[in-house]
Amino acid sequence: FMVDEAFINQKKVFLSKKDKSKKGSIDIQIKPLIDLINSFDSYYTTSSCAGRIIIMAVPRSGKKNMVKWLFVSHEKIDYNDIKDVLVNLPNETVWFRQEPAILHVCCYSIDDAKRLIDIARSVGFKKSGIQSIRKIVIELTSPECINVPISKNGNLLIDENYFNVLIDESNKKLDKTRERIKRFIEKLKEIKD
Repeated sequence: FMVDEAFINQKKVFLSKKDKSKKGSIDIQIKPLIDLINSFDSYYTTSSCAGRIIIMAVPRSGKKNMVKWLFVSHEKIDYNDIKDVLVNLPNETVWFRQEPAILHVCCYSIDDAKRLIDIARSVGFKKSGIQSIRKIVIELTSPECINVPISKNGNLLIDENYFNVLIDESNKKLDKTRERIKRFIEKLKEIKD
């Protein structure tokens, strides 16, 4: 069935807007998937991340807009990449995080949403589902994740050896999430043809 004019216009308007992310642009590692999803009439992406490693200071309030990013990389890292960040740590609790690929997609219908969720889950984006049904928005994400407090009151809680373990595991998980992105692209190309 055909997508109506209202959805097409909504998609055009949204995709022409300026990127509001902290980074200000789409991660190159996920851009081919975004472009492919946006090539379907019944979908458009509203936000995305290819997966990343972050060190961030979280205030006691836990308010997202008050979080301080001390380090972020969308690529694999080693200890040398972060050691300078670990010198003057703030008093807030500081977390080391590895986050998986994540996409938010606006869908024309519930059937379209279900179809994309099924494909996403089949390639390992296990934590995928519908976020909103007023405007049908789905979240597609893979399960790779590490979330560890590394500092409190300005004092490091872990040593370099443990950082190396965290970094190694994070890099492996980043590889895994990138592999899932590739498989997702392959599956979508199959139904596009």
